[in-house]
Amino acid sequence: MLHRGQESTDGTGGGELTVPMAWLYAEYIADELLRTGDLMPPTSFEFRAGRDALALTIFLSDSGGELSGIRVITQLETWLSLTAYDQPWHAWVREHLELRAAEATGSAAPDPDLELASAAWRWLEETELLAPDLDAVPGKGSVPGEDDGPKVWTAAWRLGLPLGHLAIHLF
Repeated sequence: MLHRGQESTDGTGGGELTVPMAWLYAEYIADELLRTGDLMPPTSFEFRAGRDALALTIFLSDSGGELSGIRVITQLETWLSLTAYDQPWHAWVREHLELRAAEATGSAAPDPDLELASAAWRWLEETELLAPDLDAVPGKGSVPGEDDGPKVWTAAWRLGLPLGHLAIHLF
């Protein structure tokens, strides 16, 4: 099996499967951050939204494909700043996916890392999850519980991004 950046020694590419190691590693790191934070059950859609949002942040912020185990710790602050509430994360992801797609246009084979990242992005944008309305002003009287408050349908990335951000904080 080949991973990104390797070629067959005979120069033909050998028709072998290219393993999307950069995406899989980003997804692994995101998964570990969320599991460590113990914020949601790993089988929930909310967990998937957080994992995909974090994996996209990790994958797209790693410009040189150099993310190794030791560099993960040094990147936490970068990921925190990218996922912060006041940052234009949505636009940043779109821009970086477009840049990666433009870079891949000239290559002979499709980039499997980019294909998986793009699929995760489509899921985050197109999937809506029922979540508490964080912008709702509570009425008079007692503060409603989590299950009693108003809920709204929201894009999965809008729920996953703050979940991922919190997971980084808890790490």
